[in-house]
Amino acid sequence: MPLTSISLRAGKPEAYRQAIFDSLARAMYETFDVPEDNQFMTITEHDTTNFRYGASYLGIARSDDLVFVQITANNTRTVEQKKALFRRIAELLGKSPGVRPEDVFVSLVEVAKENWSLGLGLAQYARRNASR
Repeated sequence: MPLTSISLRAGKPEAYRQAIFDSLARAMYETFDVPEDNQFMTITEHDTTNFRYGASYLGIARSDDLVFVQITANNTRTVEQKKALFRRIAELLGKSPGVRPEDVFVSLVEVAKENWSLGLGLAQYARRNASR
């Protein structure tokens, strides 16, 4: 049940933003065992004064087309699944909408399954007999 927050510089057309959604959903479906209808994502656009990044941190030449992707997900995936996810996100965003791999910045935040409420005020993933 990933929750994905995407941040980028303002000014990209709707088709570009929709392509980001589609590519991220596909990458998670293919590498993270996420059902196709499990799409919970937002895009936040920032003007120049509210979007800062290290243009050459770790020797990676980033541009103003940098896309920050933060995925919050259950802490149930292996290191290999995480590596596959990062690789596939960069590949798919490169194809559509055409983001350079240097401009794909992904952060994975892992949480315990009981830390979700997906509606109705319930903890749907919490074990029935877990401590309260």
